[in-house]
Amino acid sequence: MPAPASTNRHRRWERLGLAGLVLAVVTAGVLLVVAPADSADTDRTTRTELQSLVDRWADAVRRADRDALASVIDPAATALLEAETLRAESLRAVPLADFGYEMGPEPDLDVPTTLTAAFGADPVRAHIVYLRYAVDGVDEEPTRRPVTALFVERSGGWLLADDAPVIPGAVTWRGPWDHGPLHVAEVATAGGRSLVIGPTDRHDLIEATATELDSAVDAVSEVWGEEWSRRALVVATGSREEFTHQVGTRHDGEEIAAVAVSDAVRPGTDTATGQRIVFAPDAGERLTRQGLRALLRHEMVHIATRTETVDGSPLWVLEGYADYIGYRGTGTDPAGGVTANDLRRIAPTLVQDSLRNGLPRALPDDAEFTAGQGARSAYEKAWSVAAFTAEEFGVDSLTSLYRALSTGPAEPDEVDDALREVVGLGTGDYVGRWGDWVSERLTVG
Repeated sequence: MPAPASTNRHRRWERLGLAGLVLAVVTAGVLLVVAPADSADTDRTTRTELQSLVDRWADAVRRADRDALASVIDPAATALLEAETLRAESLRAVPLADFGYEMGPEPDLDVPTTLTAAFGADPVRAHIVYLRYAVDGVDEEPTRRPVTALFVERSGGWLLADDAPVIPGAVTWRGPWDHGPLHVAEVATAGGRSLVIGPTDRHDLIEATATELDSAVDAVSEVWGEEWSRRALVVATGSREEFTHQVGTRHDGEEIAAVAVSDAVRPGTDTATGQRIVFAPDAGERLTRQGLRALLRHEMVHIATRTETVDGSPLWVLEGYADYIGYRGTGTDPAGGVTANDLRRIAPTLVQDSLRNGLPRALPDDAEFTAGQGARSAYEKAWSVAAFTAEEFGVDSLTSLYRALSTGPAEPDEVDDALREVVGLGTGDYVGRWGDWVSERLTVG
């Protein structure tokens, strides 16, 4: 570990070339070696002091105590005090089982002199601190999110100077409560309490989503089974910035209406932490009530299947299965089949492509799902493959196929083996039968 740049005093010793200074003193014939305090010990002491500070910070936020916040924030950081006060007030609307900050194991970050100059000769440190929180009734275990904290040591001890300093390596996660007052809707679902939260100006979307939550949980359980949490936290965002904070830049496309996110699943565990369904800021304007229902159920599938789904699994299986459950029961056939009208309504791009260029001849490749406008076609193909499988071989076979192919990246021969085992067809025959299924609906009406 590199020596911590904990104080300006340490840097002055280094400039004088005396960092390794050892003083030898002879007393009564005994050679005494007196060395400066070990930098690792100094760092541990400072970290202990900073942990005590962030503990008090978390307590003040959770109690929305402005005076307590003022006692841990540098008096010069007036904007931070105002932001933390507003944040604490918004957070009061969220039922919490846990809320705290933990000093990260990473070494302290280099702070540019342009930033330290504002604090004069007082020591300054920047650290990655982890916000630990759990929503009561929803999270079985806390989730952790990184926050870059800037600390300054004043005469009375260490204080918080910033929670998002602009320095290399800095990253600060922002929660829904960082974007203004919240409206919270609580729903009783099969697994306990579910919540929909978001800015107060998203009230209508929040309430509409809340009315769909219970049936969405049941719809997923009917196909997937009941071995999952059967509850969820849905976040309606109010801005593109907030949406990016919740889902990251990887999933932040203008065409995306919602994303299901979670922490990485630890190997050997059946619990996924940090699971959230996040709606884009314009979801309320873009979605009809039926569209909201289908989208919510789609994302709920990803929540239900997360612990049994390995990243990199074929997207035509993952997204097709989620879309199948999302649209299941919305068709015009009382028996549950997909009619020509259903195909045109749910998969208009697939219909146009098939009429113009011929029937699909291959399962959609993963790259197609991120190819701009081509992604729409990929999702529609995936849905139709799943609907075809459920209709021709049974819903249980569709779920079995999902379980067989959700274990990670699959080579073509592995896909072929799974298809033969589950539905009794190799890939070529399976794709051919799927094409026939599409063709039958194109020639009707």
